[in-house]
Amino acid sequence: MTQEEMKVGEKAYSASNIQVLEGLEAVRKRPAMYIGDIGEKGLHHLVYEVVDNSIDEALAGYCNRIDVTINEGNSITVQDNGRGIPTDEHPKEKVSALQVVMTILHAGGKFDKGSYKVSGGLHGVGVSCVNALSDEMTTTVYRSGKVFTQTYRYGKPVAPVKQLDETTTLQGTRQTFHPDGSIFEKVSYSYDILRTRLRELSYLNKGLTITLKDLRESEKEKHGKYRSEVFYSEEGIKEYVRILNETNPKLIEDVIYINTEKNGIPIECALMYNTSYRETLYSYVNNINTIEGGTHETGFRVALTRTLKKYAEESKALEKAKVEISGEDFREGLIAVISVKVSEPQFEGQTKTKLGNSEVGGAVQQAVGEALTYYLEEHPKEAKTIVDKVVLAATARIAARKARESVLRKSPMGGGGLPGKLADCSSRNPDECELFLVEGDSAGGSAKQGRSRATQAILPLRGKILNVEKAMWHKAFESDEVNNIIQALGIRFGVDEDDSKKANIEKLRYNKIIIMTDADVDGSHIDTLIMTLFYRYMPELILEGHLYIANPPLYLCSKGKIKEYCYTEESRIEFMQKYNAGSESGVHTQRYKGLGEMNPEQLWETTMNPETRILKQVTMENAASVDTTFSMLMGDEVAPRREFIETNATYANIDA
Repeated sequence: MTQEEMKVGEKAYSASNIQVLEGLEAVRKRPAMYIGDIGEKGLHHLVYEVVDNSIDEALAGYCNRIDVTINEGNSITVQDNGRGIPTDEHPKEKVSALQVVMTILHAGGKFDKGSYKVSGGLHGVGVSCVNALSDEMTTTVYRSGKVFTQTYRYGKPVAPVKQLDETTTLQGTRQTFHPDGSIFEKVSYSYDILRTRLRELSYLNKGLTITLKDLRESEKEKHGKYRSEVFYSEEGIKEYVRILNETNPKLIEDVIYINTEKNGIPIECALMYNTSYRETLYSYVNNINTIEGGTHETGFRVALTRTLKKYAEESKALEKAKVEISGEDFREGLIAVISVKVSEPQFEGQTKTKLGNSEVGGAVQQAVGEALTYYLEEHPKEAKTIVDKVVLAATARIAARKARESVLRKSPMGGGGLPGKLADCSSRNPDECELFLVEGDSAGGSAKQGRSRATQAILPLRGKILNVEKAMWHKAFESDEVNNIIQALGIRFGVDEDDSKKANIEKLRYNKIIIMTDADVDGSHIDTLIMTLFYRYMPELILEGHLYIANPPLYLCSKGKIKEYCYTEESRIEFMQKYNAGSESGVHTQRYKGLGEMNPEQLWETTMNPETRILKQVTMENAASVDTTFSMLMGDEVAPRREFIETNATYANIDA
């Protein structure tokens, strides 16, 4: 580059090019940095941030009721009976403290230890972020018998804080906001998603009443009434564990409950055992679900392993069994919830998914160790039952290792071979590759002919795969169909010293794994069986967004030369209304009972072509809710499944 060119470059990039985003402009410019994404998850996160402020009031002892309402038009109202946001003049900003809290990042009472001992949310970012990402928001404060209000648009106040000419006996804060449709992909709230989180919060904050109402007319028409619920728990996480375990046969009837404080850290923990073959552990810090764990989970696991191992050794149970016990054996069949309150939590990353405070691990370890030791000494019969279960888990783990080793020995490539039925793609770049898990050889044949050979691989599945929910861990590795899926994906187990059940997906061969089955009851059952396999054995693939379900059309509708694939019954009716005045006469409708009824060109055009297909991504918004659903649908307990079917049969898509 010549000096003259450099000078031109210098002129092109000067101080005037440095952009400073003031106030809430940064949030609007980069919303995903603050709320995770601008899809469904981020949209609902706005509600959680406002609710978290009210929860903080409850944790401080000033609030015992929170009301959440989904209004017509998808605005949200959250009202609590806490102290109300202060409205007097802020000494530094010289405007109402309410306006400071609502419009300035990192402004809030959570930084003052005298105001809140512990808090969740985004540390003073939360409510101002919600304001910035709403096209309109109104805050009303009921405080000391007076009523104050202020309205904002796109995070900016329309006018100063106004005191209304009325007195009130109410106390608290009411926030009403409508998300900005120019930022979010879709502005439509899910009652069920909000319900799941608010129900969870009621268990984590016993004695707190949380209500949810849906006042949308469209939802009323769909369900026959305005939906509303009240969430309240007297026993908190002790009741939560019972709910989580209700779809599993119990190993012991007791819920082992711990509620104490160690080194100034409030610790609450509840656990029980069932006859299943998996561990279910949910941890929370200041009501935030730490899905990646952290020091509190580590402290819990260390205490559980040491205490149970010590008891088993002293009772000579391990000596008689003659098996080597590992930490994961003590956790098989365990359902546990840990909730800690930390005044200065250190999280890894903005989204707070892993706790880093070392002092919390020691406190949890001490609390759980002491309580568990006491329980085992006071309940020898239940203690023996748990130890017997541990020995059985160790035996099964060793069998699983042998089964995996057997699979590797069978492969001439030493574990690097691929299933014979797999029609692989030519590309070796995982980012652009897709694997279709296809129901049956017939549909598999059509898929192989219709696919893009460069990037799309096909693995036909014979019949319904093993229901891993009802099987011991090692049994899955004895199933040919399950092994074909695992080998095709390039996944390995047993590489983690701490947990041999953890899936290693570093060598995953396909960025998208697409379940493609018939659009009928059997197809839906196969979908659920495959999703159960992924959730129980390879949840990392779901968490990282690799699992999808294909959506084949139900009909091919034609009127003269006009042809259109219809993916739902509603779209078929729309076709008739659009092209035939709503009449079926004169409209030819071909019903696709299965993928095998489509020729390769049709299958490509409707279900496999990335330009035209419809894929449903399998996500895990709330692990506790997902866990309960899989246990209920695929487990041994019949009563909960029957109740679910009876409750949801009206809305089920049952093939004729």
